Amino acid sequence: MSGVKTVASLPPPLKWAGGKRWLVPHLRVLFEPHRHRRLVEPFAGGLAVTLGLLPERALLNDINPHLINFYQWLKRGLQIHIPLENSRETYYKHRETFNKLIREGQAFSQEAAALFYYLNRTGYNGLCRFNAKGEFNVPFGKYKNIPYQRDFTAYKSILRGWDFVCMDFEEISLEPEDFVYADPPYDVEFTAYAPGGFSWEDQVRLVRWLQRHPGPVVVSNQATARILSLYQEHGFAIRLLQAPRRIACNGDRTPAQEVLAFRNLTLFPKSQPAQALRLGAGREPRARGEVFGFNIDSTFEV
Repeated sequence: MSGVKTVASLPPPLKWAGGKRWLVPHLRVLFEPHRHRRLVEPFAGGLAVTLGLLPERALLNDINPHLINFYQWLKRGLQIHIPLENSRETYYKHRETFNKLIREGQAFSQEAAALFYYLNRTGYNGLCRFNAKGEFNVPFGKYKNIPYQRDFTAYKSILRGWDFVCMDFEEISLEPEDFVYADPPYDVEFTAYAPGGFSWEDQVRLVRWLQRHPGPVVVSNQATARILSLYQEHGFAIRLLQAPRRIACNGDRTPAQEVLAFRNLTLFPKSQPAQALRLGAGREPRARGEVFGFNIDSTFEV
């Protein structure tokens, strides 16, 4: 039937700054041998990675309660009945209704989930931003045409084995065998996707938390000098990639360099199959400032 999406073609339902859909082919190579494990994402974001990998079991966390509320209704097969119009008047009316629900303690309702979807698809640059009062304050966007969706029934079967939670990442109850993929907010100025933001101290706290996990760990972040040093100092192997910057708060969409950091994974470069590198537990980090791992264009066997 025309227009019906199959399991393999379901896209992320939201626009999301820093989305990692482009990274899925790289992550799939790493995840496939571990498909029997539960996938854990401490920063679920736009779900691009999880929908790209399609694990049977997943624990998906985000500190943004409105995002998690949307996903919890998505798991139930969300149906949207509010007006979906790409107009300034409708946008600000829906934004006020959404913020009123927040003020009145109704932020976890089906209506709030539907409004969050609309605001995400219609607001400026797909940003998700809240003011000091916890109210959504992204202005109206500049899209000519928006392909809104009302019926999310197709997501029910995929999300059946996925659990959504909202907490600080250190509160997540990890199992020793979990495969953890972490995509924290970039080490840049704009990190206020939720009240409190994500500071450098949080970046350090995250790396130390991940270092303690005995199962496979993969992390992505922007390749700033201090991020590279941080991961190297904590025993991670790293690989550099050129990342498309699809949404930025200042409108900058030029490519940015991304780092993938690994622990507790055995990688075999196809060009050198006899030289396995054991990444993670028990290994000493190399010298500060040394980028080790593989070149941008290399591929892996695991």
